[in-house]
Amino acid sequence: MATLSNLIDEVKANLQGYTLNQDRITYVANPSGITASDVSIKVGSQENLSKGIVEIDDELIYVDSFDKTTSTLNVIPSGFGRGFQGTEAASHAQNAPVILSPTFPRASIKKAINDTIGSLFPKLWGTASTTFTFNGVVNTYTLPANAEEVLSVSWQSVGSSKEWYPVKRWRPDPMANTGAFTSGNTITVYDGITPGRTVQVYYTKEPSLLVNNSDEFTTVTGLTESCRDVVALGAAYRLLSYIDPGRINLASAESDTADSKLPSTAGTSASRYIFALYQQRLNEEAGKLQGKFPTKIRYNR
Repeated sequence: MATLSNLIDEVKANLQGYTLNQDRITYVANPSGITASDVSIKVGSQENLSKGIVEIDDELIYVDSFDKTTSTLNVIPSGFGRGFQGTEAASHAQNAPVILSPTFPRASIKKAINDTIGSLFPKLWGTASTTFTFNGVVNTYTLPANAEEVLSVSWQSVGSSKEWYPVKRWRPDPMANTGAFTSGNTITVYDGITPGRTVQVYYTKEPSLLVNNSDEFTTVTGLTESCRDVVALGAAYRLLSYIDPGRINLASAESDTADSKLPSTAGTSASRYIFALYQQRLNEEAGKLQGKFPTKIRYNR
């Protein structure tokens, strides 16, 4: 299963395919790695190193100076050098990659991924289920607070057949009284169900955001694996629009010459193209969901 870290790598690889300048990379050479508070970082290569931003794993670090005699990056010790621009200062192992002036920082890619996931609902949604034991004198039951639309309701038959009968009469209430039902979300069942039997409710929910690099895409978000490229395309078009502003401050005469060969709106044009692909895939996945979970006839009474 793909994780958040895999998805970040996928988005970054796709983005670098649309840019002329590739990121320059070296590695941490400290024998024991570095801690979250270290301000001296030995690196393996002296090429193209200078004052500015470097990225190690998911952390951005602001380098104040570079000692070529010892191949050491000296980080601003005042507190903002480590964990620069809102990233989290962390320990990094020996040989961890050090990216010099990253075009697309991993923290920015992660944010774009979660922004995309957050924007998918209600066109794309995750599914979940909950169960409760039917009580003959109670017909309203609590649903999880994140339950959006009920897809189906069924109850387990008596005996060894293990058959689940569909419930045809039910009514959801997403604005239930919170004094009686803590989640404020309920379902009322009107069918004649045998008391003591298990009732299962399948419902839609907003996709959950990815937090840790080890978070599995399908497990955490609730989306299907086929939606992964939709999220990757959504993150890519969001980030590509920043290419044009990023070319305003040119790093060297060579980059000036290279940029002069590209139109000033190259990033915007690429972003529009990827956005069109994103919309196409989004509609395709929405169609799949509608086909897999068609609207079912139900009755309120």
